[in-house]
This record gives sequence, C-alpha cells and structure tokens, in this order.
Amino acid sequence: MTDKTVRAKARTGWVVGVLSLSGVVVALQQTLVVPVLPAFATASGVSSSTASWLVTSTLLTGAVATPLIGRLADMFGKRAMMLVCLAVMIVGCMVAALSQSFWLLILGRSLQGFATALLPVGISIMRDVLPPEKLSGAVALMSATLGIGGMFGMPMAGVISAHWGLPALFWVTGGFGVALIVVLPLVVPESAVKSRGRFDFLGATVLTLAMTALLLAVSKGTEWGWAVLVLIASGVVLLCGWIPWELHTPAPLVDLRTSLRAPILVSNVCAVLLGFAMFISALAATQELQLPLASADGLGLSAAEAGLAMMPGGVLMIGLAPVSSKVTRRWGAKATLASGAIVIAIGYVLRVLLTPTLVNIVIGAAVVSAGVAFSLAAMPTLITESAPIHQTASANGFNSLLRSVGTSTGSAVAAAVLASSTVVIGASAVPTLHSFAVLYWIGAGVSALAAAVTLAVKVERTGAVSLPELPIAAETDGATKIG
Repeated sequence: MTDKTVRAKARTGWVVGVLSLSGVVVALQQTLVVPVLPAFATASGVSSSTASWLVTSTLLTGAVATPLIGRLADMFGKRAMMLVCLAVMIVGCMVAALSQSFWLLILGRSLQGFATALLPVGISIMRDVLPPEKLSGAVALMSATLGIGGMFGMPMAGVISAHWGLPALFWVTGGFGVALIVVLPLVVPESAVKSRGRFDFLGATVLTLAMTALLLAVSKGTEWGWAVLVLIASGVVLLCGWIPWELHTPAPLVDLRTSLRAPILVSNVCAVLLGFAMFISALAATQELQLPLASADGLGLSAAEAGLAMMPGGVLMIGLAPVSSKVTRRWGAKATLASGAIVIAIGYVLRVLLTPTLVNIVIGAAVVSAGVAFSLAAMPTLITESAPIHQTASANGFNSLLRSVGTSTGSAVAAAVLASSTVVIGASAVPTLHSFAVLYWIGAGVSALAAAVTLAVKVERTGAVSLPELPIAAETDGATKIG
C-alpha cells in the first residue's frame, strides 16, 4: 500500500467521521429538551401545552428549511450551506441560553431547527467526494449517528439540567456546533458539483406556507379545534397551486418529475410511513417506562433513567451500520429498506405480546431501532443512486421534509391514542397498557405497509453513484473524489 493510498484512506475516514458527527448534532438539538419539558414549563411559568412549542418550533423550522437549504446547496455549494446552517444553529443556541422570556426561547429553538438540513446535505457531499465503494457504508453510519445522538440526548438532558441548569442544554449543543464549524472546512472539501439556474423564490414561499399550515394542523390538532380545518384547507390549496408551478417552472425548487422515479418515489413514501413508525417507538417507550408504580404495571423510572434504558437501541444502530451497508451492496437498497420495515413491524408486535417488564420493553425498542438503522440507511441510498448528481441535496432535502411529516403525524396520533384510555392516579391521568398496545399495533401496521410498498414497486439496481450522470460537465464542472 503506497503512502498516497494510506493518506487517501485517512482523509476518507476523517470526512465520514466529521459528516457523521453532524447527525449527532441534529439529534441532540432535537431531543435534549424533550425529557425536561415539564421543567421548562415551570421555569417559564407556562402550561405544558405551551411548553411543547420548544419541540414543535424546532421541528417546523427544520421541516420547512431543509428542502430550501437542499436547493441552495445544489446551487452554491454543499459545504458552504452546512456552515450556514451551523452558524444559524449556534446563534439559536445563544439566544435560547441567554433568553429572559419564553418567546425568545422559542425564537432560539426555531433557529436551531436549521441544523436539521445538515443530514441530507452531508449525505449529498458523501456522494460527491467519496469513492463509490465507500458510499453505502458512509451513508449507513451517518444515518445511524442520528439515532444514537437521539438515544444519548435524552439521558444527557436530565444529567446536564440537574447539575448546571436548563440553559446549559443550549450551551452544550452550541459547543458541538462551534467544534463542527471549525473542523468542517479543514476536513471536508467543497463539492465541485453544482447546478445552474435561479432559486425558485415563489415555489419556496408557497411550499413554506403550505407545510407550515399542514404541520401546525397535525401537531396542534387536539388543541386548536376548528382552526385546524382552516389550516388544513389553506395547506391543501397552496399545495394544489405549488405542484403545477413546480412542474412548469424551468428551475424548480423540487424536481417533481425526478421524484416520480421508482426508487425515489419508494423512498419518499416510506419516509412518511417510517417517519411515523420511528417517532412513536421512542415516544411510547419512554412514557411506558415512566408510568408510576401505582399503575397496574408501572416501572416508575425517571426521565433520565428512561433515556438510559433506550441507549442499547442507539448502540445497536451504530453496530448495524456496516451490516446494512453489506446488505445494500449485495442485494440493493430496496432489500435493505424492506427488511428494515419488516424488522420494525416485528419489534412492535413483540412490544404488544411481551409482558411490559423493563427487559422486555428495552428488547422491543432495540428491535425497532435495528429496523430503523436499516431503513434510515436505505432511503438516502435509493435517492443518491437515482437522482441526477446536481440535484442530490434537494432530493434528499425533500425526503427529509416528508419524514418530518411522518414524525409530526406520529406525534399527534400517539398523543391522541395514549389520551384515549387513561386511569387517574393521584392528581394525574396516565395511559393504560391497552392504549400502548393500540399504538404499537398501529406502528406495526404502518411499518408493514411500508414494506409492502417497497416490495410492490420494481426498482432497478444501480451502482452507488449514478454513473451516467457524472459526465455532464456543463452542469457539474466535475466531481471531486477522495481516494
């Protein structure tokens, strides 16, 4: 092995490592506040439903900003847009940490939502700069770090807030962002693959308004009553105008014709379905673990203890990253996605059938996490194999938007199902085991539907990179490869 080969492999490892850390940052900024929402409500003097805006605002901003950032990344540079997202996130962390009012805190959390775009843009950089044989493994690892970041974020929240206070949560996330914004330009090269054309400001505005209306309707449907119908109607009308505009404008924000290619269509449909299934797993498991001892089968764990109990699933996701990569290389991303969806369904069935002891809940959640590891790795791989190379970031960004639709819907459905059957213990109403069982059956059904959709659509296998797209010099100016 020559010195040049050794250096190339070392650079490849550093690029994958730094980009994967961005997945950890995304997960941390999304999950760190979840276990301590009651503490934020008390400290800010607001109701629990109002405190939930600390999560909702971040999800909304991330969902809406991601496809916009993806298109800008394709046009002006992927690494450059990652640095912009990190800078906005760091400012958001500072605003939240220093805020003296609840609504300034919401503003800071909204700015942190821009970090959500780091994952799809980072995966797009991998396609541009990594050798084809390294791509599937790198995508699998980066996708898995999103999961393990979420798993570690929940127990960390309890420890950090208990020792250093609630503002420390934002200083920690901001610190990760500062480290990344320093290291990223030193390690990750800017992609030479860029698209020409203008930015679709009208399409971006209409999509932003439409998705904000629909996501608000989904996430706040149980609280806002008839106003939800207005939001849904507004979102649908706006989308009905947005779709024909995107089909006819010469430089669309989202190339809908490309999105209809079989592999990308499968990935986008499964993004909604599995986004739903992924979210309700962690949400339901942590709530089930925290049921009070006075309930029929309550374990009475604290938020930090419940988060620690979920960590085996996160560690499993990291361990399965090379396995999912091997499955993808041998049988294709479609097989990886279908098997992941089936494993998620099996995990939910186990959670219904097994007695809700600590060990059984952890095992069921870990099985779901194993399926999530395969699914998260397969969806961006299907897109990178099929999307034109100069549209990779925008295609992955749109997929991330659809996954946010699934997670938001999963949150709303989980809240409704768990509230449908409760028992009063002391001054609180807590969900019954029956309501958890219903939710798990829903998760199993949605996951099985995702597997059926994946298997039903014929997807031609291609290489890790769409080789026919690479010679388009007028569009790409050549792709820089490491190694």
